[in-house]
Amino acid sequence: MRNAFARPEGYDFLWPQLAELPYFRALLRAVESRFYQELPIFEPVLDLGSGDGSFAAHTFSRPLDVGLDPWRGPLWESRLRRAHKLLTLADGAHMPFADGSFRTIVSNSVLEHIRELDPVIAECFRVLAPGGYFLLCAPSDHFTDWFIGKKVVGKAYGRFFNRISRHHHCDSPAVWQERLARAGFAVERIWYYFSPRALRTLELGHYFGLPNLISKKITGRWVLFPSPRNPFLRALEASLRPLYNESLPEIGAYIFCVAQKRPS
Repeated sequence: MRNAFARPEGYDFLWPQLAELPYFRALLRAVESRFYQELPIFEPVLDLGSGDGSFAAHTFSRPLDVGLDPWRGPLWESRLRRAHKLLTLADGAHMPFADGSFRTIVSNSVLEHIRELDPVIAECFRVLAPGGYFLLCAPSDHFTDWFIGKKVVGKAYGRFFNRISRHHHCDSPAVWQERLARAGFAVERIWYYFSPRALRTLELGHYFGLPNLISKKITGRWVLFPSPRNPFLRALEASLRPLYNESLPEIGAYIFCVAQKRPS
């Protein structure tokens, strides 16, 4: 059953994000966007680590209730996207909300960047109403397994990539289940996604995406010519489409988790 924030059946998440983001990030986010369409999302919704609002704007059919982020710059940019009804500058370990304020918390590729996770997850449990859902994703324990650079340089390359990506956590389903249970959550579903081939596309994109970074620094936009008539973008789309449409792998570079605060 699709939730009230879902896009129409058959909506394409790849092209809109490819027209705005570096291609490797667009692929990852488009894959993640599809997951949310049939997940339990009930109002009010908190977007924990909402950043510049790009993901929420592309994923959901209408604004989420609150976007929270500790960085002023991304929140300022997020105001223009209108993907949230309210934006809050705050730390995830100290949220300015009353107990049980939300029925859903979304945290998309955010928690891996937080060194001390337990206080943040405890806060999520506090501000979530009984019966509410915590939807999160992050790099998995297989995140560095299939890197091309790791085969050439060794394990040091994986550590380097995690460092430049600001990853403090790349954990298995068992670690996430134990971590969430410690805070009082019950994990309903947990799955891997992003195959070895998709991961290598992401890896290489960090290097081939340098022109996007230059464009962002100079113009404020990752993609200079986001038109369907741009042959380069269309070629990228054609190469990424099979990865966007691939089935879930048995093990993958990322992990998605649906947890619930069970009613007492």
